[in-house]
Amino acid sequence: MRYVPFRRATTSVALTGLLDSMGMSSVAAAFPIDHRQSPAALAIARGATRLLHAFGYSVVSELPLASGRRADLVALGTDGEIWIVEIKSSMADLRADHKWMDYRPHCDRLFFASGADVPSTKFPPDAGLIVADAFGGSILREAPEHRLNAATRKRMMLAFARAAALRLSALCDPQRPHEAEL
Repeated sequence: MRYVPFRRATTSVALTGLLDSMGMSSVAAAFPIDHRQSPAALAIARGATRLLHAFGYSVVSELPLASGRRADLVALGTDGEIWIVEIKSSMADLRADHKWMDYRPHCDRLFFASGADVPSTKFPPDAGLIVADAFGGSILREAPEHRLNAATRKRMMLAFARAAALRLSALCDPQRPHEAEL
């Protein structure tokens, strides 16, 4: 099991200036909450994202995939490795999920992330498992590697880059004429 406590990362001067000039209320307004996620799922996503950042991954949430699915978290490593994290906030959420295998063709490693109150034995053994709360997380089980082919990797990296760029643009332009593309 790998545990990484939350550590505040240093922010680049350009991003710090942007955030200071906008104020935190503008940053929050740039990303409208779509009310699909429960407070528990949002907390798990936050902790899992902090864990992935501590491992050196960049993370985009709610990324549309070529299959028509939407991945909860997609993490991109400095070496181009792509992980997808599917968040399950309760046993009912886990039982209702019959689509998780649809994510595997879009990543090198597939993880579930959940809170400590969901028994780890209930998750499929052929995916990794992260336990997280709003402040951080731990990898309880490593995910098996399924290397992407070059064309899929390129498509995922372009989708990741485009989503990240559009979301950053939305921070700079709160009127965001391209909101539907986020």
